[in-house]
Formats: sequence, C-alpha cells, structure tokens
Amino acid sequence: MNARAPSPFSLRTVLGLVLFGTIAFVAMLYFIGAGDTGNRGNSGAAHAASNGLNGYSGLAKLAELEGLDVTLSRSPGAFETYDLLVLTPPAYVDVEEFAAILKQREQYGPTLVILPKWYAGAFPEQLPKEVRDQVKDGWVQLYEANPPKWTADLPKPYSFDSTEHEAKNKALGWSGMAYSGMLPDKRTLAGVPAKGQDALVEDTDGGALVIEVTGEEGSNFYENAHNMIFVVEPDLVNNYGLADPARAELAMELIRYAGYDDLTNVTFDLTLNGFGGSTNLLTLAFRPPFLAATLCLILALLVIGWRAFRRFGPALAEGPAIAFGKQALIANGAGLILRAKRLRLLGEPYIALRARRLQAILGLARADRTAIDLAVARRLPKERSFSDRAEALRTAHRRTDILRAAAALKDLERELTK
Repeated sequence: MNARAPSPFSLRTVLGLVLFGTIAFVAMLYFIGAGDTGNRGNSGAAHAASNGLNGYSGLAKLAELEGLDVTLSRSPGAFETYDLLVLTPPAYVDVEEFAAILKQREQYGPTLVILPKWYAGAFPEQLPKEVRDQVKDGWVQLYEANPPKWTADLPKPYSFDSTEHEAKNKALGWSGMAYSGMLPDKRTLAGVPAKGQDALVEDTDGGALVIEVTGEEGSNFYENAHNMIFVVEPDLVNNYGLADPARAELAMELIRYAGYDDLTNVTFDLTLNGFGGSTNLLTLAFRPPFLAATLCLILALLVIGWRAFRRFGPALAEGPAIAFGKQALIANGAGLILRAKRLRLLGEPYIALRARRLQAILGLARADRTAIDLAVARRLPKERSFSDRAEALRTAHRRTDILRAAAALKDLERELTK
C-alpha cells in the first residue's frame, strides 16, 4: 500500500543542494568554454606546457615576464597567426605535413622551430621516499640525445643535416648574437647549414647550434618570406638550459630577433605534440545543428526544476517488494541454490574464499595452496592439509558430504586462529 512519507530533506537543504549543483554546472561550462578540461599537457614531453628538463614552460614564462602576451595554442588555426609562432616538433614527425606548415608560415609571420633532442622518461616509482617526495609532476630523466634525421628530408630552403657528438672532458662553449657561454651537457646537437642558411650561434667546434633560413638570393623565399629560425641545440632554450643566465638572455634575444624586435605576442604550438583540439564542446553546443537540442534541454531543465518546487505534499513512499536485511538476502540466495539443485557448484568458490582467508591468517603473499599447506604443516603438524580438505569438497556430490567437507575447511581456519 502506498503511504505518504515525510520528506527526508528540509527545504533549506534542497535549496543548498540545488545552488551547489548550479554553481558546479556553471563552473564546468566555464572551463569547457575556456578550453581548460584538466589536461595541462604536463606529460614530460618537449613542449611549452612541460615542466621537465626538456620542456619549454620556462621559455614561455620568461617571455611572459618580459612583457609579451604568451599563448599556448591547442588549435591548428594558430599556424595562421601573424605573430611569432614557436614550433616544437617531436622526434618522429610527418615530414610532409611539417614542411607544409613551414611553407604556410612563409606568408603569415615569423617562425621559431626548436628541434627535438632528448629521449626522456618519468622517474620510477621505486625511488626512496625522501627522493620521491621531491620529484614534482612532469619532471623527467634524460636518457640519451638523438639528432632528428628528418631535417635532411625537408624541402629546400629548410633542409640541412644535423649531427650529435659528445665532448670528451666537459661541455662545449657557444657564442653568437653578442652572447656566449657553456652548454649544460656534453652531448651536443649541431647542424650543417646549407646554401641559403646562416649560423646565428655556433659551438666551439664550429657546429651550428642556431640556423637562420634566408633562402638563396633572388628566390621567392629570400624576397618575401618571413623570418624562419631553427634552434638545432634545444638545450639553449629549454628548461635545462634556462638555468644559466647567459642562455636565458640568448633565448630572449632569439625570440626578439625572430619577431623583428617589435613583437608583442608569442604563440607556442602544442598540436604537434599531440595536444591539438577543435572547437570546444560549449561553443559546439550553441551552434547549428546542436543549438535546437541545447535549447530543448535547457527548457526541459527549467520545467523539471519548476515542477519539483511546485509539487504539492511529500512524495509517495512505496513499500519494498523484498524485505531488507542481510539475513533475508542470504536466505533468498540459499533458497534459489537449493531449488536449482546446484549445491555442488559452491565448492570451488568456497575453496577460493577459504584460501584467501587462510592467506591473511598465515601472512602469506599469495593464496597459493602449496604455500598454505606448508604453513599449516608448520603450525599444525597433526592436522590434515588444506589441499586434502579442499579436494574432499571438490569431489563431494551429496548434500551431507558437501556440508561435511565445507565444515572441515572451516575447522582448519578455527584451529589456526586459536
């Protein structure tokens, strides 16, 4: 029989819940609209959202502190910006697609390309606790340096050869653009400028660490293209390199030089590193053909909310069809098994259950029956082994035999806990 039950919540509680849900929903809409869905991209890869040694979050922060308007772009539409675009391609990139981006940038604006170098990985979880507590999110270990061979496969005038070598005693020095200093690591990447390219920064062995693409005289690139600079040695500008003031000054000089010394905006691309995105969900929901469904949903929410608050009296409470309680649940389940005459199917699950309980009692790492037998033999040498009792239950078919064998397993647990 249906009966009117008193409401479990007061009106004030309901209003508080609705208010909290509304604020949470509006906050969700805001973050979706802003493109902030929780994935900051701090994955340890070499891009502008990464805090690892090989990342460029420090360069983006430095540019921001220097008064520039910095954008971390997750949209391919940023390739069409007229401001300075910083590209950080990964070690394995589609050469044809990347060449198309460079060709597109010739007409739009200046471009600074920072080539990949390091194979990096996250810190293992087996670190000592005092060390693990100091490791921050996004930190990585640098394993080995590897020059991007695909630079030689780029079309002219972008293509050049890149090499890697390791200094014998200490890291090489570098100089260029009125700055000089030492590289942070003995493993160094350098390029060999081709025709129509100039070295802006070199190491002490003569390798080109930063290459400016100028194009051959008389070519369309030479006459019309915007600045295009390749940073072959990323340790000059990544988080690893910015620990040194001289390299930090060089990094900002490269940004200013690439942007014609009068730039106000810098865009760091993240799409090449797998963080690309299209129109956010909120914007998409308010565009045809989804606009009609969105308006219907909003209207339905308003009607449901109004109906809930204008309802007369408390809700009708219907009595449960099945009684609550552990005892009723067990009785119903046992009755079903008995009526189905499938009592023998309980043997194996019961053995596994007892094995796990004995594992906990004996302090074993796994519920291995051989290990349990050995432990029981040490504790109770005169008792039957667990395996013998389990086998008796497994081979039992009659109800009395099954119950007797199950009781024997239970007795073993009781003896061990005395």
